[in-house]
Amino acid sequence: MTRLLLGLMLCVTLAAQAAAQSTVKLEGQVVCCADCWAEADRTKVEFGTAEDLLKAQGCVANGDPTLLCVREGDKFTLYQLEQGKFRLPGKNWLEFIGRRLSVTGEVRKKKDASVVRVDALEVLAPSLAEREAQGVVGTEVELSLKDLFGAEQRLSALKGRIVVLNFWATYCVPCRAEMPDLAAIQNEYAALGVQVVGASADAPEDRAKVMQFIKETKINFPVWAGATTADMVKFGLRAALPGTVIVGRDGRVAKVISGIVNQAELKKQIDVMLASAEKASATERKKERGQVASAKRKPTEASSVPS
Repeated sequence: MTRLLLGLMLCVTLAAQAAAQSTVKLEGQVVCCADCWAEADRTKVEFGTAEDLLKAQGCVANGDPTLLCVREGDKFTLYQLEQGKFRLPGKNWLEFIGRRLSVTGEVRKKKDASVVRVDALEVLAPSLAEREAQGVVGTEVELSLKDLFGAEQRLSALKGRIVVLNFWATYCVPCRAEMPDLAAIQNEYAALGVQVVGASADAPEDRAKVMQFIKETKINFPVWAGATTADMVKFGLRAALPGTVIVGRDGRVAKVISGIVNQAELKKQIDVMLASAEKASATERKKERGQVASAKRKPTEASSVPS
């Protein structure tokens, strides 16, 4: 009889644990914290603007729990995101903030919060800011930052060159890994009118850190400081570092690369742009020569002045 009772108690305990911790599939939008989510009526005002993503950096840096907001009618349930079998591409959930996700994992209670341990993740839709920036290719986007000497620099001032604009930071490990490739691009293509520019997310007052990073990674191109998430988003990049934008000689965005650059692919893109520019230049020269030849062949008009 005692064994039977113990068995029943064990079954009840296991059933309770299973009910408290079950695998589910949730769909919702990722937000940096409950305070940011509660700033507006989210049934009417969508979260995920460039300003929201900029604020998210501070929230995540302060250790606020990242949430998945699941909508049911006009109500939302907030689930804290916890890493499970799914491997984060970075050290936090910053890359996914503002996006709609489908996550699969175990849900459990932690004090007054619901927590989902993410075993699988799928991005269903980009953030509002990313959607607005999707049409950036083919457009001119301005960037104004200060260099390490405090002088203001503008991207538009480099019109006439192909610009490889790289967003990075001293605290970004993947950024450090791609610096040799960017330095190689600068070495190989500078004479052909290509300019690499580093837009650091470090604050201008962190100049000493940036200078040390430049020495350690042997950066051989100009560095501007104070780049923000909003700057990245307006170029069509995700909020996470690193990110690179290739701008044509006409000042228009030609390609957007989120994540670490691939040197071979980057060179291929630049070669195509250089070849296209040379072809356009040759066509223009041919047209000019034709106009000159046509002018020479034109007969001189006889003077109509009476003698």
